[in-house]
Amino acid sequence: MTRVLGKWKLETQDDNWDEYMKTVGVGFALRQIGKRTATWEEIRQEGDDWTLNITSTFKNVNLKFQLGEEFDETTMDGRKVKSVFNVEGDKLVHYQKSGTVGQPDCVIIRERVDDNTMTATFEAIGKSIKSVRKFASA
Repeated sequence: MTRVLGKWKLETQDDNWDEYMKTVGVGFALRQIGKRTATWEEIRQEGDDWTLNITSTFKNVNLKFQLGEEFDETTMDGRKVKSVFNVEGDKLVHYQKSGTVGQPDCVIIRERVDDNTMTATFEAIGKSIKSVRKFASA
C-alpha cells in the first residue's frame, strides 16, 4: 500500500523544472505558465481502481487507472503518451512512453517523505534531467 494517497498542494519546485519541461517538449509559453501555476493532486484508491486528479488554476486532468495496465494519457501540456502506474515499495511510479519522435519517455515517482510532505520526482529517461516538486498535505 502506497502512502501517497490523499490530497496534496504544490509548495515548491526545484530549479530544474523549466529544463525538464523543455526537454520533454513543452513550448516556451506553456513552460512559463507551468512554472507559476498553483497545483493540487488527489490520489485515491478504491479496490483495484485508482484515480489521480490534478487540479490547477490553468487546467485540470483526471486519470483513472489500474496498476500495471497501460492506458492513453494526454498530459497537462497536451502531449500524447502511453502511461502505466505501478506501486514500488511506498512509491507510486508513473511511466510515460512518448508517442512523438524526439521526445523522451518519462517517469514520475511520487513518494511520501513524512506525514505532511510528498515529493514528485520527474525524470526524462536517457536525458539526465530530473526535477523535484514538493507537495504539502492539503
